[in-house]
Amino acid sequence: MMGIRSIAVMLAASLALVAGLSTTEPFRTFMPGLIEGAWMTVRIALVGSLLAVLFGVAAALARLYGPLPLRWLARAYIEIFRGTSALVQLFWLFFVLPDFGISLAPFTVAVLTLGLNVGAYGAEIVRAAIGAVPRGQWEASTALNMTRGQMLRRIILPQAVVAMIPPWGNLFIELLKATALVSLITISDLAFKAQEMNQTTFKTIDIFTLVLLIYLAISLAITIGMRLIEGAASRGLARGRAH
Repeated sequence: MMGIRSIAVMLAASLALVAGLSTTEPFRTFMPGLIEGAWMTVRIALVGSLLAVLFGVAAALARLYGPLPLRWLARAYIEIFRGTSALVQLFWLFFVLPDFGISLAPFTVAVLTLGLNVGAYGAEIVRAAIGAVPRGQWEASTALNMTRGQMLRRIILPQAVVAMIPPWGNLFIELLKATALVSLITISDLAFKAQEMNQTTFKTIDIFTLVLLIYLAISLAITIGMRLIEGAASRGLARGRAH
């Protein structure tokens, strides 16, 4: 697996290439608009990722430990959002909900759709990670007269989190790439800005080369961040076991 230093070198090279291209023609003309679109993409990805984690953890815990109606609701959520297209979900929330008297801002629709979609996949990651904790940990917690909530909070989830981080990192990158869909509901993200500029300048190679590099840089930054979190979580778990 590629080490964090190698990824950091790739990130630095991508940023250097973007910076270098942005000082030359015709790239100089495109950069302000693309940077504006990139910032919108990053905002959507950040908020969508936060919602995905919240939805994923809540759905997994509800499916594992909730009362029967809540378990069925969690399972229905997971299967519906995993089994249907993210694009259709986006259009449904943006174009269909107003027919029921619920109108949401495009940004809200974007982050909600991506959060719900990725959270459905994340719920299965959380469920699998909790299930992978050795049975002895549950038995030891029971012997200490812990409630289920105490077991999860103090013993089970800290161990499960370490196993969750790598697949969650992959989901965050998938979410980043899926942000390109939000241009279809009038949000001026990176993909929207690129297409808009391409239609007026016809500089396809120049524009989409920059867009590719910007997406790559953001993706590499996510990978580095998740690797650092994984390392910190692993060290914390090791210290906890040592004590």
